[in-house]
Amino acid sequence: MKNDIILAGVGGQGILSIAAAIGLAAVKNNLHIKQSEVHGMSQRGGDVQSHLRLSDKPIASDLIPKGKADLILSVEPMEALRYLPFLSKDGWLVTNITPFNNIPDYPGLEDILKQIKSFPNHIAIDADTIAKQAGSSRSSNIVMLGAASPFLDIPFERLEDGIRQLFGKKGEELVNTNLKALKAGRDFTEKNR
Repeated sequence: MKNDIILAGVGGQGILSIAAAIGLAAVKNNLHIKQSEVHGMSQRGGDVQSHLRLSDKPIASDLIPKGKADLILSVEPMEALRYLPFLSKDGWLVTNITPFNNIPDYPGLEDILKQIKSFPNHIAIDADTIAKQAGSSRSSNIVMLGAASPFLDIPFERLEDGIRQLFGKKGEELVNTNLKALKAGRDFTEKNR
């Protein structure tokens, strides 16, 4: 078993929380994990990405070679395109369709979505709207984790445990909102893949 995952987004969108939830779930599932993070200027909307490698065997490197990622999970559509060269031919691209329009020459959303939809294995989800329906617009990153969960070799219940552990100190209401967001994202993928 192996999962090589690229997490991509813009500073402040919760990439590191996604990585932490997956990491906690992986540890509970007795998996080896290696992670490499690049933090952009998050306060200025810079890009943030993380290489996350999971395996039932020891992992030598924390970096994923181009063309070898099993999954790109992106909380921002243009950032999804930036990391496509890392995706394997059978890999999955799971991305939010809501742009973080932080540059003056941001491409048209229609053009971005057309490129995303040209890729055979993709899930394009309006995570922001689903997060609001789940109870908090701030949980769109967890909706994205739920949407990507069918492509992770980790039982869904372990991801739920990771969410409980990650947000437990912040109160039961926040935990329940994030669990609802996680499930809503998973439900979307199961209906649309």
